[in-house]
Amino acid sequence: MINLFKKHTRNLPDFWSTYEKSFDKKISNDIKSVRFVVLDTETTGFDYDNDRILCIGAIGLQNNTITIKDSLEVFVHQEHYNIESAKIHGILKKGKIERLSEKEALKQLLEYLGNSILVAHHTKFDVTMINRALERHGLPKLKNKALDTAVLYKKALLTTTLMEKKEQYTLDDLADKFDISKEDRHTAIGDSYITAIAFQKILNRMKYKKEPTLKDLFK
Repeated sequence: MINLFKKHTRNLPDFWSTYEKSFDKKISNDIKSVRFVVLDTETTGFDYDNDRILCIGAIGLQNNTITIKDSLEVFVHQEHYNIESAKIHGILKKGKIERLSEKEALKQLLEYLGNSILVAHHTKFDVTMINRALERHGLPKLKNKALDTAVLYKKALLTTTLMEKKEQYTLDDLADKFDISKEDRHTAIGDSYITAIAFQKILNRMKYKKEPTLKDLFK
């Protein structure tokens, strides 16, 4: 007799299983021991359904130290291309840059991420673009907890009436505020580095009151 109520299980690749198992390890509440991965994507546009990821850049940060050796930069082969967005990120449709298939790029990203805490500026966009790519290959959504430097900036720094208050803060706003070079702006790895420095500055500002915990960052 066929069990109509038997739970259907997907045949997921080994790299997803390895990624999923990394979450069996509990993450400490002590920020100094937590590995953060600061991430950025360059895309063909901002439409979640029709646009695609062209590049993923990520840098590891632990104990308030950015580790350049702990980084990832992958360019993704895509049939879809937008000449207008290329004017911003500079990624040409044809060039000498090695490009991976979308699935291989996702595999490398998941292997790099493990159970780290994600950090990005306007995180929703990057995470959603990655999740849509995962969905195209029959994979579940990212499991990592994520922080947004735009949100953290407002929480940590808008404590003075002398500072102009805005509804939204761009990465350029943070770079200007913290005097961070924008030489590599609008490249995935460059924006990741700018965001990582901004994240460091925000954490340091939070320490004025008390040493923050991981839970504090998610409040």
